[in-house]
Amino acid sequence: MQSSNLHSFTPKPFSYHQNPNFSPFISSKILINPSRILPKKTTKTPPFRAPKPKPKPKTRLNPAHHDLNPIQKLAASLLDTIETSLIAPMEKAHKLPETVDPTVQLSGNFAPVPEFPVQSGLEVTGQIPECLRGVYLRNGANPLFAPSGGHHLFDGDGMIHAVKLEAGNRASYSCRYTRTNRLNQEAKLGRSVFPKPIGELHGHSGLARLALYLARAGIGLIDTSKGSGVANAGLVYFNGRLLAMSEDDLPYQVKINGDGDLETIGRFDFDDQICCPMIAHPKLDPVTGELHALSYDVVKKPYLKYFRFDTCGRMTREMGIKLDQPTMIHDFAITKNHVVVPDHQVVFKLSEMIRGGSPVIHDPNKSARFGIFLKTEVSGSGIQWVDVANCFCFHLWNAWEEISSNGEKIVVVIGSCMNPPDSIFNENRAEPIRSELTEIRLNMVTRESSQRVILPGVNLEAGQVNRELLGQKTRYVYLAIAEPWPRCSGIAKVDLETGDVSRHVYGTGRFGGEPYYVAEKKRIKNNNNNNYNDNDNNNNDDIDNGYLVGFVRNENEEKSELVIVKASNMKEVASVKLPSRVPYGFHGTFVSDQDLLEQV
Repeated sequence: MQSSNLHSFTPKPFSYHQNPNFSPFISSKILINPSRILPKKTTKTPPFRAPKPKPKPKTRLNPAHHDLNPIQKLAASLLDTIETSLIAPMEKAHKLPETVDPTVQLSGNFAPVPEFPVQSGLEVTGQIPECLRGVYLRNGANPLFAPSGGHHLFDGDGMIHAVKLEAGNRASYSCRYTRTNRLNQEAKLGRSVFPKPIGELHGHSGLARLALYLARAGIGLIDTSKGSGVANAGLVYFNGRLLAMSEDDLPYQVKINGDGDLETIGRFDFDDQICCPMIAHPKLDPVTGELHALSYDVVKKPYLKYFRFDTCGRMTREMGIKLDQPTMIHDFAITKNHVVVPDHQVVFKLSEMIRGGSPVIHDPNKSARFGIFLKTEVSGSGIQWVDVANCFCFHLWNAWEEISSNGEKIVVVIGSCMNPPDSIFNENRAEPIRSELTEIRLNMVTRESSQRVILPGVNLEAGQVNRELLGQKTRYVYLAIAEPWPRCSGIAKVDLETGDVSRHVYGTGRFGGEPYYVAEKKRIKNNNNNNYNDNDNNNNDDIDNGYLVGFVRNENEEKSELVIVKASNMKEVASVKLPSRVPYGFHGTFVSDQDLLEQV
């Protein structure tokens, strides 16, 4: 078991730049490329300071570079020289685009913070609803070391911020790094040695970084056998485990202790059942309790795999999905009977690095499409592909099945469609980015599709439907208003039946991220069939009676808080003043008191 205590780490102090032209991404790894310059006034948050070391650390970190033999030490020194005298000058010879410029990506409230131990007795305004007894957690990228070269927001080490909400209007806060294999080793060595997949691995210098990484692994300076991911994007609570996820590695199990503190248990392979990365957006079926997941590979076929796990964590399905080329698949959807997988035009083409470019590109000659298959599919031969012209949805909020007026089966997908499609990864100043809430209808009989922008001209990213209704027809979706781009100024509740929009705006100088919806009514497990009852959630009077939870930063007053909004009227009912700055981040979840008691 690994402790989440970082006092034994001795990194160089991190300093970031207060760039007056600050315009980093937000994503939901929240991420979006800026289309306009933000105001010159930025937060005056103090720089990151590394925790002071303790003389007797509680944990042992691997590997120990002082155990290298003389030949290994000589090779390590030679590789360091190559990095500083050849690769670093090669990188500095080219101006970094904003998408990977650390002075942009780590500006203002995107800058990292140190760990913060549990602090109780926080000031609460209003009344915390009874259904919010538990812990709200949100993941994000928080680099331990200052970047030496390019840095993309997705590249930072995973840090989870947690607010425990208790009876009596009590609340506490803490934040901890997820102790990945990568973080442990870099902390031991005192510097960054693993390449940043997006910020550094592009062009000729990216190839040099990759070769350097492989050489260090070859001499035993670093251990790559236990993964190199950052676990900074998604969070899911499944089968008694909180899992922190990013699509470059297996999940990491993080335990929530009784006082609300966080402890990394370790890399989780579902008890030796999988050995490949898992994307950050698995889907927990609210009816069956099963977990559905995807894994993509950028080098070897099959480029995509589908997994399903039962309520006990046993893998009941592993299936390869045939793709002609490796595709960026960040999210997918489920319906009552089907799995819906996007195969869009943002692809991995490693040969672009030889030409000096990014390996993640938009291929306009590729047809965007969705693959639909039954949850009982075994071989992949039953997948039905439906083309959807000029479509790239980084996130899919929900999907369900309908029958058309002429009796044809329709799969409806709700997502935020982005244009330009590769703006998350590649700089594009010519065309302002749009991320618009869109309904996509896939006809399973004619194999035809249609698209309808539900709210034109408004950037909506990072959000939720009521997860108790995932895979079923939902009326409401709750999304971050990414205006002024890329910061999120509030929450939009969109009525998918009428098109009406209700907004909760945070106010002048206040910005947030993904709103997480917590339903008032919870799933009730049916012990007779091991499935979950609907709990009358299909009643339209009940589906909007939950609460939206999320972190908000007041950039003018330099304060952070947890805000709780009643979904039915979009009014704030409570807030928790936080003792530390919470950077803008990615995705969150809520773990109830009952789930806390059932942790493994």
